[in-house]
Amino acid sequence: MEIYDREKAVVAAFYDKQTGSYQYVIADKATRSAAIIDPVFDFDDKAAATCTSNADAIAQYVESERLKVEWILDTHPHADHFSAAPYLAEKSGAPRAIGEKVVGVQKLWKDIYCLPDLPDDGSQWDRLFAAGDTFRVGELEARVLFSPGHTLASITYVFDDVAFVHDTLMMPDSGTSRADFPGGDARELYHSIREILDLPGNTALFVGHDYGKDGREPMCMATVAQHRAENIHVKDGIDEQQFVKTRTERDATLPLPGLMLAALQVNIRGGHLPEPEHDGRSFLKVPLNYFKPVAEAA
Repeated sequence: MEIYDREKAVVAAFYDKQTGSYQYVIADKATRSAAIIDPVFDFDDKAAATCTSNADAIAQYVESERLKVEWILDTHPHADHFSAAPYLAEKSGAPRAIGEKVVGVQKLWKDIYCLPDLPDDGSQWDRLFAAGDTFRVGELEARVLFSPGHTLASITYVFDDVAFVHDTLMMPDSGTSRADFPGGDARELYHSIREILDLPGNTALFVGHDYGKDGREPMCMATVAQHRAENIHVKDGIDEQQFVKTRTERDATLPLPGLMLAALQVNIRGGHLPEPEHDGRSFLKVPLNYFKPVAEAA
């Protein structure tokens, strides 16, 4: 766990080595109210077994710091891990939220998975945020930016001088996240990033993933000013055409995330596992031959 002390808030960052994912707790210094952002529900793909190690570490931190959880927030339906939002909501009693465009992701992926009975109205969450919406965590006011490109539903949460961008940006030496998933779009991603980089230069941008490029330790935060000066994909001087070319060429070489086909059918359900069948066990579905191997895709 890493702690970042900002002017009005404290951010605790939790790293999941298996998926390279960062999860966050932001706490208002004045009231000790908090929000949990993008928590991970552990999944062992070899055994098809779930557990709650990551979520329990977050819950233990919340308890030890005597924080009151007011929101559990996802930035988008994740393709590389299961969301632990339902588990932590049950433990804390806090409402869960995501961006309103999640309904488009649900419609898209329920067809891919052949899940005709899956509700695709976002009713699995307590609130669906639209661009420009605001809400409070204690005395902190948060606002929502619509940040499509990585997915068609991605959003950014901005709390004063802190923003949670998840897969919209990586650390500056790694650039940006891919835009080739169903519903993704490199051109939209560029414009989403430019809106984020129009925030004040001292705004701390917390990313959703890092893999320790070239052997360095994983990192999760860089400021707007650092991204504008150093981000290899979107630093000042790189225009839309250059970005789209770089991002598209890079995406053509990437295999699908290892947990994508398992994770998305859970996350379009709001993080809930599929309903148990007659024997009491839940099952995941894999759409055969829908996606091409990376060699064919390239």
